[in-house]
Amino acid sequence: MSATTGWRASLPAGLRPYVEREPLASLMLGISSGFPYAMIGATLTTRLAQDGIDKKSVTAFSLAFLVYNFKFLWAPLVDGLRLPLIGRLGQRVSWLLLAGCLVMLAVGWLGMLDPSADLAHVALAAVAVGAAGATYDIVIDAYRIEILRPEQLGVGSGMSQYGWRIGSVAAGSLALLVATLVDWRVAYLLCAVFALPAMLTGLVLGEPARHVVVHARRGWSQAISAAVGPLREFFLRRGALLVLLFVLLHKVGDTLANLTLRLLVNDLGFSNEEIATWDVGLGFFAYLIGIFIGGVLYAGLGMKRSVLIALVLMAGSNLSFAWLASVGHSNALLGFTIGFENIASGIGGVVVVAYLSALCNLAYTATQFALLSAAASIVGRLVTGTTAGGLIESLGYVQFYLLTTVVALPGVLLYLFMLRAGLIEQSLGDAGYTPPPPAAPER
Repeated sequence: MSATTGWRASLPAGLRPYVEREPLASLMLGISSGFPYAMIGATLTTRLAQDGIDKKSVTAFSLAFLVYNFKFLWAPLVDGLRLPLIGRLGQRVSWLLLAGCLVMLAVGWLGMLDPSADLAHVALAAVAVGAAGATYDIVIDAYRIEILRPEQLGVGSGMSQYGWRIGSVAAGSLALLVATLVDWRVAYLLCAVFALPAMLTGLVLGEPARHVVVHARRGWSQAISAAVGPLREFFLRRGALLVLLFVLLHKVGDTLANLTLRLLVNDLGFSNEEIATWDVGLGFFAYLIGIFIGGVLYAGLGMKRSVLIALVLMAGSNLSFAWLASVGHSNALLGFTIGFENIASGIGGVVVVAYLSALCNLAYTATQFALLSAAASIVGRLVTGTTAGGLIESLGYVQFYLLTTVVALPGVLLYLFMLRAGLIEQSLGDAGYTPPPPAAPER
């Protein structure tokens, strides 16, 4: 571990890990990672709802997020394909620049379209933002894991989550404000600049020291190995299938609740100002508090117990959505619901992301983390996009959110089984492994 010098040495010991170069870089990377999600998530949902688009069509737009869930299919390209011209900057840095430019172009295109006039093209543009954002996520996550030392994964994950929240909330708030003052087109064009922090971080820090080059030359055999190797290495580990099943299940209930929140508050009659105050404003600070608590839990209790606590809190937070739906328009209860949900999500964002990062092999960082992070939300997003709107209309909001709580329980129970079977430690890759110091020579 590097010694702390300069102005960092004057800070309290508990804060010093957060201001090291690598965690600060993770913060910048997170900002650029979070904003595309807002552009096709809550911001687009609000825009479509205000344009009078029906609920089934609005919730169907969450299918644009499915592109993120299939990003592992082209992640081997990010791991192995050297880009012409800019490739001399390094594998990770060159892909940061390319993906960032693609995100800016896609967000600009989405902003220029009118949902009430051409919903089909809006859907196509939303998918384009999802594809570009997913590609950006692949290289951002790989870059983050490779610049962090194993002992920095918890802090780095927390800083990345801080950045993600800052990027998504700042872009969402800016979009709402500019849309109110000017229009949605200008709002989306301005938000495209949030792609820049990760690009600039790559140019400043350069290629990660822990990046492992698997093949010096490229041919058909190397291309096949780049696609198959990451999967083979992961699935040969003991308990790999159970680990993947846990990753698939653990966020289903949380995703269902979060992606339908804007529909709930819109139907309860909350204004844009109230949404901005509670969902965007309070939610932002509650999430930051949750991230801090997650870092404390991770450091004090370790990865295994902190992940279990996060899973229980995320499942329980869905009950507050049902409570809000049963009471109706209440700013106090909306504040409680948003606060509880975001604190739980902040805790989970730190400890679960740290666990997923630790599962990676440094030779296949981009592909393996893309597989794991995509699997973490694919079921919830698929269910939300295909059935959530219909379930809300048939069951009502209260019963729907009670159902999401029940759906969250299998992930908690599976993690408990893995914990008792010792599969958590045995599933880790070398990204989360700190080799022991060499033994002193015998005298």
